[in-house]
Amino acid sequence: MRLLQQIRAVVSMNLRSMPQRLATSLVIVIGIAGVVAVLLSVLSLASGLQRTLASTGRDDRALILHKQSIDEVGSQLARDAVLTILDAPGIARGPDGKPLASAEMIATVNLPRRDNGALGTLTLRGVSPQVLVLRKELRLRAGRLFRPGLREVIAGRAAQDRFRGLGIGQRVLFGQNEWTIVGVFDSGGGAHDSELLGDAETVLSAYQRTTFNSVTVQLAGPGALERLSSALDKDPTLSVNVRRESQYYEQQSQAFSRLLALIGNVVGTIMAIGAVFAALNTMYSAVASRTVEIATLRAIGFGATPVLLSVIIEALLLALVGAALGAAIAWLLFNGNTVSTLAGGTGLQQVVFHLRIGWPLIVLGILWACAVGLIGGLLPAIRAARLPVANALRAV
Repeated sequence: MRLLQQIRAVVSMNLRSMPQRLATSLVIVIGIAGVVAVLLSVLSLASGLQRTLASTGRDDRALILHKQSIDEVGSQLARDAVLTILDAPGIARGPDGKPLASAEMIATVNLPRRDNGALGTLTLRGVSPQVLVLRKELRLRAGRLFRPGLREVIAGRAAQDRFRGLGIGQRVLFGQNEWTIVGVFDSGGGAHDSELLGDAETVLSAYQRTTFNSVTVQLAGPGALERLSSALDKDPTLSVNVRRESQYYEQQSQAFSRLLALIGNVVGTIMAIGAVFAALNTMYSAVASRTVEIATLRAIGFGATPVLLSVIIEALLLALVGAALGAAIAWLLFNGNTVSTLAGGTGLQQVVFHLRIGWPLIVLGILWACAVGLIGGLLPAIRAARLPVANALRAV
């Protein structure tokens, strides 16, 4: 009990004297705020992309690619191969007896962005006319579905918000052809919200292509994936890979998310090292300025432990203030912002997604701040606890 009282008394004394050391204390606060703000902003990119792609794939659908491809962009499936795939067992069928599937072709198009007018890239996906039946999460919010054989497309909500010229009735030029926007859809925040969808045969014709990139199918039920995969593997005319759609999008997000997380942690670590040195300097200065106070406390019976803990607690409190400031900056500047990946040579097509600075990231930032504060305050605290009482009092 006496130990707790001593700790409370010393901490209280330190806090009351903090206004006199405001400038040096702000060094710790600002340094840690920068660490937390940068860390949260970068990690929110990784978590935002993962969240978007996680809502895109479903376990009851399968994606079929060429066996030598790891993504849709690098996959090519001939028309004969697609017809063979659609006849395989394990694929659900509609009331008309036709397989619930969509053979799809992907192209990258350029349109001016809303924010600055510069050309940006987005994905044009040629799909089956029954895409709304296959992908039940897609909902037309305005207009109508494209008609087969016509150069008509429907725009995802995220694509419409980010690019100009995607209003219903507007015409856009890509693939050396003029296309009409006839509808707007959303998929509940999935990656397809960043795309334009049109009739696959019309898209193939416009781009003078004869091969599809992928086939997405509705699985017939439990065990359907295994039956479908086994049948396609045994067919000597095919060389394809079958996987659940959810697994595919999870794999596509992993490399990009790991890269962003690595960047965030590396940059955060470098900044944290700087913040640790700032904390060390500040807390050493605080201990030096209170040498006589600490020696007096030790002389009247206060132990070394309360003195040590008081310095560490002060450093942690300053770190928590810095964490709160950094989290507030990240939230105000980045939360809710819309960003996108780059379409191009990677398997991950352009995906528009929203940044979210939520509690999990804020807690992570607080833990980083506490680690910086603890490391920065530990050595000065040890010095304060070992301060020679007689020498300090003799110097008065």
